[in-house]
Amino acid sequence: MEQLTSGDAYDTPEDTHRFLGDRLALGTRWYFTYLLARLVLSSRAEALRGEYDTAAWVRSSLRSLRELEGCGARCHISGLDHLRQGPRPVVFVGNHMSTFETFALPGLIAPTMPVTFIVKDSLVRHPFFGPIMRARDPILVGRTNPREDLETVLREGSERLARGFSLVIFPQATRMPRFDSTQFNSLGVKLARRAGVPVVPIAVRSDLWGNGRLFKDLGPLYRDRPVHIEFGAAMRVTGTGGEQHAAIVRFIEERLALWGALR
Repeated sequence: MEQLTSGDAYDTPEDTHRFLGDRLALGTRWYFTYLLARLVLSSRAEALRGEYDTAAWVRSSLRSLRELEGCGARCHISGLDHLRQGPRPVVFVGNHMSTFETFALPGLIAPTMPVTFIVKDSLVRHPFFGPIMRARDPILVGRTNPREDLETVLREGSERLARGFSLVIFPQATRMPRFDSTQFNSLGVKLARRAGVPVVPIAVRSDLWGNGRLFKDLGPLYRDRPVHIEFGAAMRVTGTGGEQHAAIVRFIEERLALWGALR
């Protein structure tokens, strides 16, 4: 299965050239929007044919990363050895800044271990993304009843983890360009504690890809903002998990400060 790099880190090569179509689009989002729509439609077709397996998921994920780089993004990814050499399965817990991480993380994680996401149930009903997400057997939450969501995640998450699948969870209720720890719940740590597996923090700066006004997934590109993703070391959950939750929050806040993210 294709991997981004065999090392611990990846940085967009200095000699990466902007696509001609993006340059002709005069700094707008529209050429990337065209590439994204083409990618989603081809992945959707694979899913409807029953062909959107893990290898296809990785290919489409890495393709989205390459296409974003071709539209001016400069990406910096680190901590990849924590995926290759760490324990598994695990619960990945990260901040959710934009659409970018939803597209990019499968290509980073899935080559090393089986994985799926915890997502809003509305996503699997989406006319375009729905077949793609359903093909990856995610855990669905409504985001309207926290108690019900907790029960669903603990029950279905424990079942997936027992089958060897790692899980990615974004504890924030929605994508936020600024990290607010008061909106970052401990659901991921609770799940890891219940299932007896480690948690792995993920810090993400992806405000290069903004949220759109009419269509949230089709926001503007701010090419002067670098993209950062860093995976932390796995942590065993002890006691109630409060110490590990605080460590995840601290990891994210420290990395975002280092990367100069919006506050």
